[in-house]
Amino acid sequence: MSAPIDSLPFPPGLPIGDAWDVSAPTAPVTFPFDGTVVAHAPVGSVAHAERALDAAVDAEAATAALPSHVRRSVLSEAAARIATTRRAFEDLLVLETGKPLVDCRTEVSRAVVTLQSAAEEVARVHGETIPLDLLPSGEGLFGFWTRVPIGVVIGITGFNYPLLLAAHKIAPSLAAGCPVVCKPAPETPLATLWLADILRQALADAGCSPASVQVVTGGADVGAALTTDRRVGAVSFTGSAAVGHRIARDAAPTKTLLELGSNSALLVCSDADLAAAAGAIVKGGFYASGQACISVQRVIVLEDVMEPLCERLATAMKDITVGDPRDEGTRVSSLIAPAAAARVEQWIDRAVQRGARMLYRGEGRTGAVAPTVLTDVDESCDVWREEVFGPVVCMSAVASVEEGFDTLNRSRYGLHASVFTSSLAVAFDALRRCRVGGVVVNEVPGFRADNMPYGGVKDSGIGREGPRFAIEELTVTRMAVIRPGSVS
Repeated sequence: MSAPIDSLPFPPGLPIGDAWDVSAPTAPVTFPFDGTVVAHAPVGSVAHAERALDAAVDAEAATAALPSHVRRSVLSEAAARIATTRRAFEDLLVLETGKPLVDCRTEVSRAVVTLQSAAEEVARVHGETIPLDLLPSGEGLFGFWTRVPIGVVIGITGFNYPLLLAAHKIAPSLAAGCPVVCKPAPETPLATLWLADILRQALADAGCSPASVQVVTGGADVGAALTTDRRVGAVSFTGSAAVGHRIARDAAPTKTLLELGSNSALLVCSDADLAAAAGAIVKGGFYASGQACISVQRVIVLEDVMEPLCERLATAMKDITVGDPRDEGTRVSSLIAPAAAARVEQWIDRAVQRGARMLYRGEGRTGAVAPTVLTDVDESCDVWREEVFGPVVCMSAVASVEEGFDTLNRSRYGLHASVFTSSLAVAFDALRRCRVGGVVVNEVPGFRADNMPYGGVKDSGIGREGPRFAIEELTVTRMAVIRPGSVS
């Protein structure tokens, strides 16, 4: 595999309405590893966003009326088509994200599972009866509620997992009966465009309008046009907290679902399996070159096991290979852009200037941040308190498990956290005390099964992804109250 790509496996232009709009100008998509131009992708405008919104509104009734068997078959067919072109998707993802091949393989597998899970959940979009005669005024009434589509969905995704994140926006929308317009990150539009093409083909093969799935690329002006239109039923956004907060304010009162990242913590207790904990830190801190919202960033360690854990970790870090993301053995490569790498390096330097100690610093290359482990990091440093989104792990010692929980919770974020312990009591205490969306015991905080509820609290966002839970977010209950004697 080598850049550039000679021909892309989907039509030119933007999938808007029933066709592909070729009026948009194009811009290069570059391979982060060496800056090579991978391909030229369309760059949408506010006008394209408005046309897509008009088409989505026009398609709203037809999408809501799609029979369950059609929605299920379209999603199942899309999953099967991606599975049969798995290697091509993997190669494309490596080139547009710069993410190591091993992580792109995982992304494709997870996208297939997400589509399959959404297809299965179509059969479970239903309601139930309600006893209305708890008060005398309800005697003789029959009540039930059902779930109906919320309307047009806008899905905005990040650059780090463009195929998977798009699948998590589009698949539950279709399963719920909602037309969806997806806006990928400007750096990584290609996999999302291909996914849309596959879904639109499956819709057309089923005799349905492709307008139920559309994609508009572009910048912040396009995103603002999509998210502030009052015809939209819900906005689902994955990205930074600052942008997510702005979208929620500007889109109000439209429903917003926000997955905003974190600075995930891993607490290592005195009774933990230290070999397993060290392995989890390496695995969880450096996959996808650290560009994952639930990667290990803060490691909180009981004082009596800090030294032996550091020794194990320093040894394990030597096995991390930094290099070309196309190589099988690479685990860390270039970040999405030179500016991202410069920011992470700056945060590391500031932490060291404020007293942090470098436990490990691996080998780097142009555009890549060397895998780094810091200890004694002041909690006011950006590399501890903000989302670093790079291959950096910070460690801090605490005197007790209680102090560990307090340190873990002392963050504006709350997505996932891990606790390594052999105590069932501590594990259950973690479930009670950790103010996060998910608590993972004796595994990396980055563990995510795509059918589980996923989301955070505090500045990590609102709402939940995972097909079943996203479908609930993208539908609303509609109550029916009937007096049978009055109905002929």
